[in-house]
Amino acid sequence: MKRNFFSFLFIGILVLMSACSKNTLKVTVVDRPDTTIKNVSYTSNKDPLLPLHFIKLPVGSIQPEGWLKRYLILQKEGLTGQLGKISSWLEKHDNAWLLSGGNHGWEEVPYWLKGYGNIAYILKDEAMLAETQEWIEAVFASQRDDGYFGPENIRRGKPELWAHMIMLWCLQSYYEYSGDPRVIDLMTNYFKWQLTLPDDQFLEDYWENSRGGDNLLSIYWLYNITGDEFLLEMAEKTHSNTANWMDKSRLPNWHNVNIAQSFREPASYYLLSTDSTHLQASYNAHALIRRIFGQVPGGMFGADENARMGYIDPRQGTETCGFVEEMASDEIMLRITGDPFWAEQCEDVAFNSYPAAVTADFKALRYITSPNLVLSDAENHHPGINNRGPFLNMNPFSSRCCQHNHTQGWPYYTEHLVMATPDNGLAVTMYGAFSANVKVGENSSAIVFHAEGNYPFEENVKFTIETQNDIRFPIYLRIPSWCKTAKISVNGKTVAKNPEINKYVRIDNIWKNGDIITLNLPMSLWMRKWTINKNSVSINYGPLTFSLLIDEYYEKSSSIETAIRDSKWQEGVNQAEWPSYNIYPNSPWNYALLVNDKNPFKDMKIVKRAWPEDDFPFTTQSVPILIKAKGRIIPSWTLDQYGLCDVLPNENAPKSKQLDDIQLIPMGAARLRISAFPVTKD
Repeated sequence: MKRNFFSFLFIGILVLMSACSKNTLKVTVVDRPDTTIKNVSYTSNKDPLLPLHFIKLPVGSIQPEGWLKRYLILQKEGLTGQLGKISSWLEKHDNAWLLSGGNHGWEEVPYWLKGYGNIAYILKDEAMLAETQEWIEAVFASQRDDGYFGPENIRRGKPELWAHMIMLWCLQSYYEYSGDPRVIDLMTNYFKWQLTLPDDQFLEDYWENSRGGDNLLSIYWLYNITGDEFLLEMAEKTHSNTANWMDKSRLPNWHNVNIAQSFREPASYYLLSTDSTHLQASYNAHALIRRIFGQVPGGMFGADENARMGYIDPRQGTETCGFVEEMASDEIMLRITGDPFWAEQCEDVAFNSYPAAVTADFKALRYITSPNLVLSDAENHHPGINNRGPFLNMNPFSSRCCQHNHTQGWPYYTEHLVMATPDNGLAVTMYGAFSANVKVGENSSAIVFHAEGNYPFEENVKFTIETQNDIRFPIYLRIPSWCKTAKISVNGKTVAKNPEINKYVRIDNIWKNGDIITLNLPMSLWMRKWTINKNSVSINYGPLTFSLLIDEYYEKSSSIETAIRDSKWQEGVNQAEWPSYNIYPNSPWNYALLVNDKNPFKDMKIVKRAWPEDDFPFTTQSVPILIKAKGRIIPSWTLDQYGLCDVLPNENAPKSKQLDDIQLIPMGAARLRISAFPVTKD
């Protein structure tokens, strides 16, 4: 009897073991990837630096598809790709970055090049690659015996190094793409030169002092390749001479780009210090500006150029530079922390704020873009906005910073769609269509990982694995905070249903060629209330925020006559090919949105439309989704004395008795927009 029992038990164990061996798939929900394992395929942080939760793939590894690829092509064919032919700052004759002692060229050249070059690497465009190489070769040729490189900019007797920080990022991307060892030599010698500077001569100027975090990240990048100990000393020196972004109640300055770019510096230093107060300081600085000036939709804050107390209405805006620098900071914070918050924050800016800062053909941009913006012209609206001049005009020559710095937004976003994880897997942290060449698994096996879909305009993302051999590795998929009912299927079988939000679903499996993962992220209407801004509301559907559809009238004008005062252009530029635009409203904009007390969305209806044939969903005509809603005009809400959309009216402001049908479209497609609405409840 006992012998029969143990025989049956042994057989049962064998059957269970056999079943387990066939069932190779394991699904868990995790906060972050495990960082106790070292990725064997990609360079990450060396000791004593804390490990990264996500490791960026080398530029060019990810090829965008769908609307994102269309965006990069528009950049290539538009302002980004053609800027070298029209911008005076990029004129090659007597350019300081091409010629020692040249008369022009400061931050503009590297600002432009760091996006332009990365688009060249991503699209593998031969003409752009050749143009990029010309500038890179000039950088190599400029290095002096003492290690300094590039143009010399002396301010108050001290070397100003801000533009060099940007160029270092250009060199890092070039190295990722080419493996050229000259980059390592140049950066090593340059940081040795920096180390010789007395502290009272290092990072003393306003811009570089605020943005020393960029220098710090380049030091880490080089250290992770060479392991040179002096670089850790250089990292300490950089942090100690950078502006203090760790104060709990104030910031070093209130310049919108400085804040968007520099709040990440303490978190970057945390990788070396391992002191969690540095990490928390970056979270605090990010939240601090938003407590007052960030009570608006679109992921940003209303600083215009510099935030001012009393100017907190959603009619205040952000520089285009601020949008792209915030996106870059969010991407870096995501790599450092693994926190899904930063991916969602980046998507908020990328989908809702940034697209409306440029014309649909990507041939003009404006300096300031606001959540509530109903007039975009070349008039001076100071002091309504904190800038004197035509800062709302769509112009290819305005201004020196945004004109060149805009280039990084979409290529950097593309580079962070999928990243490597310490446990030799991959993570899809922000969603979009792409094809990525990735090395995974303990043996560093090469696969191609495809993503299909029109996210954020559609709910499904389909992933396909292309591999020559069966490989075990984990795949992480982020579950957004707005999606309570996500579902994940592998080869048609549901493996995760309603996973916890703000987490990652980790799918560990032996993956085979042709395996398919389907991620379903059901979207529904949800609302934000901006209590500090008169209880205005914004309407969201998934990651998209919606704005009032305003009939936009474009008036073409001379870009030279309407350019910001410090703009310059190359001699012989055909202005007719590069016009500017004033945009005026051709329909009422001063609506209160009907929001039902018991059911806020009772009078709202989602309408899906055909996907645009040109793969570009960010225009009023081409949006593939809109919301039918109802509203009442507020007669007292008009343009103010500065020619701007007046501040939000009081909640009890008289409203029209007539209830009108209105339409809302994705905020990123609306160059004129009301995104923070007053409310009517009946």
